[in-house]
This record gives sequence, C-alpha cells and structure tokens, in this order.
Amino acid sequence: MLKNFLSKTEFSSYEDFYSNFKVNVPQNFNFVYDIVDKIANETPQKTAMVWIGDDGKKKVFSFEDMRYYSLKTAEMLRKYNIGKGDPVMLILKRRFEFWFVLLALHRLGAVAIPATHLLTKKDIIYRNNAASVKMIIAVSEETICDSISASIPESPTLENVITVGEKSNFIDYYEQMDSVDVENISIDRNTENTDPMLLYFTSGTTGMPKMVKHNYLYPVGHLVTAGYWQNVRDGGLHLTVAETGWAKAAWGKIYGQWIAGAAVFTYDFEKFDAVKLLEVISDNKVTSFCAPPTVYRFFIKEDLSKYDLSALEHCSVAGEPLNPEVYDQWLEKTGHQLMEGYGQTELTLTVGTFQWMKPKPGSMGKPAPGYSVLLINDKGEIAGNGEEGEIVIDMRSGKAPGIFDGYHRDEELTNKVFHDGFYYTGDIATMDGDGYMWFVGRKDDIIKSSGYRIGPFEVESALMEHPAVMECAITAVPDAIRGQIVKATVVLSRGYKACENLIKDLQDHVKKATAPYKYPRIIEFVKELPKTISGKIRRVEIRAKNDKEVKTPFCTNSGNK
Repeated sequence: MLKNFLSKTEFSSYEDFYSNFKVNVPQNFNFVYDIVDKIANETPQKTAMVWIGDDGKKKVFSFEDMRYYSLKTAEMLRKYNIGKGDPVMLILKRRFEFWFVLLALHRLGAVAIPATHLLTKKDIIYRNNAASVKMIIAVSEETICDSISASIPESPTLENVITVGEKSNFIDYYEQMDSVDVENISIDRNTENTDPMLLYFTSGTTGMPKMVKHNYLYPVGHLVTAGYWQNVRDGGLHLTVAETGWAKAAWGKIYGQWIAGAAVFTYDFEKFDAVKLLEVISDNKVTSFCAPPTVYRFFIKEDLSKYDLSALEHCSVAGEPLNPEVYDQWLEKTGHQLMEGYGQTELTLTVGTFQWMKPKPGSMGKPAPGYSVLLINDKGEIAGNGEEGEIVIDMRSGKAPGIFDGYHRDEELTNKVFHDGFYYTGDIATMDGDGYMWFVGRKDDIIKSSGYRIGPFEVESALMEHPAVMECAITAVPDAIRGQIVKATVVLSRGYKACENLIKDLQDHVKKATAPYKYPRIIEFVKELPKTISGKIRRVEIRAKNDKEVKTPFCTNSGNK
C-alpha cells in the first residue's frame, strides 16, 4: 500500500531518504475508503488488529471485520443524525470498539474527538462547549457515566450519549448495532482533503486545553512515522503503548501501520504492569514496539531473560527525551537500539532516528522528510551548532501532510504560532555538527537560575545514571536570590531508602556528570511521578506544586523502601 503513495520506497541513506521521499498526495483522500475498504476488497482476511483484554481474552479482527463493523456503526450513527462535520467525542479507552467508531465517523465525514477516560465533569463540560459536541460515545463505566451525566445540564449542544459495555442509562451501542442490516447500507464519500477529521484537546502550561484541528490528509503524514521510523512491515504486528484518548494512538495504533501493511496489537490494560506487558509482547510475537521512556525504564529493571523477545525486530521511543542510561541498558539486555523521535499533537513525526543513522542516545535524530526544520535563537536568527533555539517548521515551500490546520476557534493563538510561513513549536533544542538535534525543553520548562539557562533533560539524564534513581523529573522552584533553582522529583529504585546522605550523593553525582551549577538544590523523593495515561510525565503538575510550596532542601520518605 505504501507504493500507492510514494514515488520511491527504498532508500540507501538518510540523505537519500530526506531528499527523495515524496508523497503523491491523493485527491479527496479518506482513510476508510482508500485504505481499509481497499484492503478488505483485495485481502479480506488480512489481520488488522490483535486485541487482548486485561483478563486475557483475545480477539483478532480482519480488515473485512473492520469494514463490516464500521459500516454498521456508521449507519447506526446516521439514525441519530450524525453526519458531515458533526463533532463526536470518544471516551473508549483501549476497547476495540474505538476502531469501529473512529472509522465510522471518517466514513460519515464527522469530526472525531478522542478523549481520555480521566476527564471530570468540569473537563467534559469544557470540551462539550468548546467544540459544540453533538454526541459522546463512551465505555459504560460508572465513574465515566456519572461525569457525563453531570455534564449534560451545562452542555446545550449535546444531543445523545451512547455507551459500550454493561448497561447504563444511555443508549446501548450493541442494542442499536443489532438492528442494523449491513447488506442494505449505502454511504457515499463526502469529504475533501481540507475537511476537519480530528480534534485533539492538548494542554499547555497555562490556560484551558487547546483544540488541535487535523484534516483528512493527516493519516498520510504518518507514512514516515510508521514505515520509516517505527519500521513496521507488511505482515508484522506493531504495538504502541498509548490510550486512545491521546494523539500517540493515531501515531501508532491505526493510520500509518495499516497503510504499511502491519497489524496493530492492542493490550487493553487498566494499570501499567511491566511484567504483564513483557509477557504479552513475548506471547504474541510482537515485531515492532514503541513506547515512552517510562515504559523502558521499568522494563530494564526486570529480568528480561525470562521473556522470549526473539520476534521483536525494532524498538522506538517518543513522548519525552530518552536518558542515555536507559538506551545503554536496553541495548545490552536485548540487542535492540532505541530509535528516538520527536513530534507534537500538532504534527506527525518531525525529527527521528532512522534506520540509516547511528543513534546518539539522548538525541531526537534528524529532520523527517517533508519537514524543513530550523532552530531560531532569541535574536530571531538561525542558531549555531550547540546553541539553543526554538524548533520552527519552515512551510514557505508548502505544508506537509500531517501538519495541523490551526487551533479550532482560536484565531489569535493560531496566528501566534503560524506566521510568515513558519510554525513555531514552542520547543527548545540544539543541533550538533552532525545535524543531530537534542531536545532541551519547552520554553516554559527552561530554568533560569542566577543568569544561567538550564534545560531539564540534561539534569535528568545525569541523575538517571545513578543506580538509586528509577525515574525523575526536573523542574524549577521560585527563589528570591537566584530567580529559580533546580528541583529533582525522584522515584527510587528497589533497595534504596530516602535519606539525607542519598540527597548529597545524588547532588554530588550531578555536579560531576554535568556543569556544577545545574545540580538540584532540592530533591524530593516520591512513590510515583504524575503522568498522563500514556506514561508522559506531567511536569506542569509538579511545577504547580512547586509554586505553592517553596522549600529548602529536604528528604521525605513517601513509601519507598
């Protein structure tokens, strides 16, 4: 299927790849009609998804299954007046019905709004009104249904709620599906490339979440993500660890993987458990794997010799920068290099470590084809080697498929990040003499202490080299003298106990591993770091706590042994 979109599919080097990777942008592309239905027509029994529940139940869905269930779902949604342009919010966790519903919405030309199950009443009300949500389709869990019910009186555009699973007070998905005769369904394609397909709510450091708007060409942008960074292959089985409410699911659980011919593997777990995840990877012969660094941090603490990882061919990592210590241990224990990548909810893979490149642990890699990436310093000039600059996408020669269309209903913010033919990401990085890019942090994450600019990632990497540290997050704490000082929030490895001596040991370690002024003057030990459901550390939550609780160096034992 890749050959249908690319003038050339085989490349001899990164330079060849970057220069000669060209997407033949289709007219009026719709992922369901042009990918799912086409595969279902040509090879109906080809595996689209292998799904395993937390209880061990397993289901295998072919592309014919995906066509069948998405058609039935689309017809059922039409009965409730869902059509082109209608916003529908999905709170479906990792249930396989998410794929049926998402494809059905694409068929109808409706706008899908994937959302996490962690939303409260307040969160749902905000999203309903910000996007004029017409319908919610959710799992029928009590907490989620209660939050949705509580939101209804303050959500004037919301017309219907459909739930999947056990009985609830809302419309039952399967009861409605049973009444649909798929043989008599006729749904005409009604979308154009520029029509809105997806809205993702993404939180910044201040204000309410923004609505990132993607059009129907967005899946094409993930040809690079899946085919040349995750290195999925035709007939392979790919697992990306992500809950469907986050954009990482679009990166790794549907679009690029299916275009490249791979099946997606979905492990529907409630709570992350490294041992269980390793077991399902081993038992199901997953061939390619992508996860945030947090997952690999827990993996390397296990005895990996207990698991048969022989089917695993390629490992990638994204979500936040990778600490070199994790890279080294994973390579030593599995023989696999971790191939890093960078992007945003607003983009597809923008910078990556590709197969022709030697990884530099901690580096994001080099720009992906289609993305002309610049680093712009504080003076508005192109940053020199080793100099910090904001990651900026030059779109003066054209906008690559996968770059978002702006922030929905927020022209001011859209114009702030899009102007003069450039997109300003808000992320800070450096570039070395070989063209490899190194993430420093969000603009708001940079710590300014006594005139020094300190990127959190370098300090985190130094701390991760110490055996006592399982994971950590570096943030700023307000300080009357220095402006800000560095704080480390640390989760200890097994066998280590929080104490004053360990604080000094960790501080001394950082002073030796990097510039002494970067060492954490405050170290807090915690049982776990706040994270999104996809495993990304929520530094914004730690920063909010820091602003309220300015402390001198301390040591707290929060349940670690």
